[in-house]
Amino acid sequence: MKGKHFLTAFFALMVIFCTAPVIAGDGEKPKDKIIGVWEVGSGKARVKIFSYGNKFGGKIVWLKEPNYPEGGAKVDRNNPDESMRTKPLLGYTNLTGFEAKGDGKYEGGTIYDPENGSTYNCVISMPDDNTLEVRGYIGVSLFGRTDVWKRVIVKK
Repeated sequence: MKGKHFLTAFFALMVIFCTAPVIAGDGEKPKDKIIGVWEVGSGKARVKIFSYGNKFGGKIVWLKEPNYPEGGAKVDRNNPDESMRTKPLLGYTNLTGFEAKGDGKYEGGTIYDPENGSTYNCVISMPDDNTLEVRGYIGVSLFGRTDVWKRVIVKK
């Protein structure tokens, strides 16, 4: 009789240990799924999201029109800090400070918009592996704008 109870308990423990990771991870996306190259909704730019420490940031790595019509590489002309107005937009870090909050949500960061020189609080949601909903706002997220970014598949 003892052997039968041992086998039943052993089997029960094996079921728990084998299914626990599946149950615990159900619906959760790995926090680093956000890493990659993303095209902004307008198609004017691509941003490479990377990790640093336990946070995520992003920098502009491609511009549809990298140069001004009159010539010269585009720079951060609209930055309120005059000393930054000659900094090239390519390579510019425009996302900083995001922390993974689970289930494809990233919070606590900011986004800089070089078109108007403003920095906004920002939250990012990842509804699927190839889509980001990037919401910039002032004060509360209710008063903001969401842009949908698509993952750029880099061909090797």
